[in-house]
Amino acid sequence: MPIAKSVRKLVAYVPGEQPKSRNVVKLNTNENPYPPSPKCAEVLSGFDLDRLRRYPDPNFTALREAIAKLNGTSPDKVFVGNGSDEILSLAARAFVENDGRIGSLDPSYSLYKTLAAIRDVEWTPSADCTLFLLTNPNAPTGVLKPRGEIAAFARKFRGVLIVDEAYADFASDNCMPLAVAEGNRNLIVMRTFSKSYSLAGLRVGYCVGPVELIDALYKVKDSYNVDAVAQAVALAALRDRRYFKANVAKVKRTRKAFVKALEKRGWDVIPSESNFVFARPPEGGMKAAELFAFLKKREIYVRYFPGPKTGDRLRITIGTDAEMAKLLEVLDS
Repeated sequence: MPIAKSVRKLVAYVPGEQPKSRNVVKLNTNENPYPPSPKCAEVLSGFDLDRLRRYPDPNFTALREAIAKLNGTSPDKVFVGNGSDEILSLAARAFVENDGRIGSLDPSYSLYKTLAAIRDVEWTPSADCTLFLLTNPNAPTGVLKPRGEIAAFARKFRGVLIVDEAYADFASDNCMPLAVAEGNRNLIVMRTFSKSYSLAGLRVGYCVGPVELIDALYKVKDSYNVDAVAQAVALAALRDRRYFKANVAKVKRTRKAFVKALEKRGWDVIPSESNFVFARPPEGGMKAAELFAFLKKREIYVRYFPGPKTGDRLRITIGTDAEMAKLLEVLDS
């Protein structure tokens, strides 16, 4: 079969399970437990169907302008993608030669290794590369690296550094000021609408960085990579700051209470600045893998990552107060 050798040997990225039933406690894919802004529903209900027979704006003009204004920069420093995963894929094309390398922390977002394999280049857990992908706060740990530490790394690094801030809105700090700063030559900050804006089903992400790097992403993107509906709904969500802030605050309050409840029960919880926790069950009880299977049988879905660095813990998304109470009830059983 005419399938590329690199694809034949590729181990595909495995997303979190999406159970069909709605009668489950779904805490495995870091989705927001609350619906998106009501402004999104207004856009959908009033959307002019005549727009669907025409191609969408290939430059996402209105959305880019709003993102630029929000982050204190200019639209020419903004790129919008079909989810942040598309931006990562485009970056692997735009910033990595065929004999180059893609680097990241380990453990981190497991898609990074897959992107390197798709490009048929080496992945490395070091800075000896031309593209370094840094999730901050990290996944699956939830740990936040200080902005100053990242700035120092970017100054020394000779390649392109993408700071993947999928969870930044739940954190106490972020690196966007570095991306918009004058003199920045190699740092891109990436965000998504999937988490804090409750729009994982829409597939919209964006990044901010130097004009030269943003232009390179435009060169390799599909002609119309973000559809008209997605652009309109994302813009509505972005503009409803009151709803956004209230939503984020609810998740952070629940996270704080849930961490306290786990620690009271003997769990070891890594301090998290994301919308999930990475926690080790108490000594003497079920191991993480066993507990993962136990919870799934009771229709509670969390995430388990086998391996020497991650296999002793579970990653648990922060859901509603009621969902976290149900999980604790089952754990107590």
